[in-house]
Amino acid sequence: MAVDSEEGTPVTTESTLSDEDRELLNALQWDFPLVAEPYAALAARIGLTEADAIARIRSVKDSGVLRQLSAIFDTRALGYSSALVAAKIDPDRIDDAAAMINEHPGVSHNYKRNHDYNLWYTLAVPPGDDFDAHLDVLHAESGATVTRKLPTLQLYKIGVKLDMTGRTAADAKATVLEHEKPERSPDMVAPVLSDIEIATIHIVQEDLPLVSRPFDALGEQLDVSGDDVLAMIASFKERKLMRRFAAVMNHRSAGFKANAMGVWAVPDDKLDEIGPYMAGFAAVSHCYRRPTYEDWPYSVFTMVHGRSARDCEAIIEAIRSETGVDEYALLWSVKEYKKVRVRYFTPEWQHWRDAHLQTA
Repeated sequence: MAVDSEEGTPVTTESTLSDEDRELLNALQWDFPLVAEPYAALAARIGLTEADAIARIRSVKDSGVLRQLSAIFDTRALGYSSALVAAKIDPDRIDDAAAMINEHPGVSHNYKRNHDYNLWYTLAVPPGDDFDAHLDVLHAESGATVTRKLPTLQLYKIGVKLDMTGRTAADAKATVLEHEKPERSPDMVAPVLSDIEIATIHIVQEDLPLVSRPFDALGEQLDVSGDDVLAMIASFKERKLMRRFAAVMNHRSAGFKANAMGVWAVPDDKLDEIGPYMAGFAAVSHCYRRPTYEDWPYSVFTMVHGRSARDCEAIIEAIRSETGVDEYALLWSVKEYKKVRVRYFTPEWQHWRDAHLQTA
């Protein structure tokens, strides 16, 4: 554990993580227990005390290795429309374009990539809003020469799990779990949510408190019991509104310095076979089928993360070798402009509408 020279306090970095820290981070990402005392449950699993587990989690949060521990909702299941967007921007003004796009509350990820389509972002809009109206504004205000909407046509896998132990080989396979392949359709009906359910979503989409009984602490904010909060979370999960409750890592701070998007021109008659096969690679965090265009022949997208560019290349080469798909491109993340969670049912949406849609 390193020491901050100004404060004299321990600072956890990826290079100073102990084996117990790494096991704990894996558990936070993969199998967080939804019980009254979750940190005690995690600690018992790894052979730590509850106090030690909480202290370790606080340290990796303070250092930036761990971004957040919270509910991860399914955007479309909540009735929001969403899509990946690729844009061609003048390289000399891409930073300004990205900053403008980042003002939209539904833009959760925004990256510069090494391609003619050099700006890639995800966009979500609330139930009842016209997705294309929002996108038209972003296209015009960003100065993009071309903007391509790339919605999910079929979801094969979604779920980032960074193996902090470093034991996963490039060609390792893993069963795609139920929450990693939620149901998706172009127009999902927005669920009917009570006021207390919306209030609970507001609370559980934020960082979970580092106290012994965190759901009791959330219940106090809602004027309900901790058991009531856990019951509502269970209901969200059962109704497939929430995919899971888990930690989100800061990839770079966690030691995963490189991420790449492998895009594949898979023949239509092979999609049902090859899409799920690509999703079965343990190192693939996201795998989707998306539409093609005359200048974009790639129908399957695979996101991979590695400690180095070489790691990412090894994963992509393993996928190519095993599937036989030779027409592909590897798009590197050159600059991260934004990476956050979409905040649902918050006032920022109306503020953006008032400032942009009405003037448009």
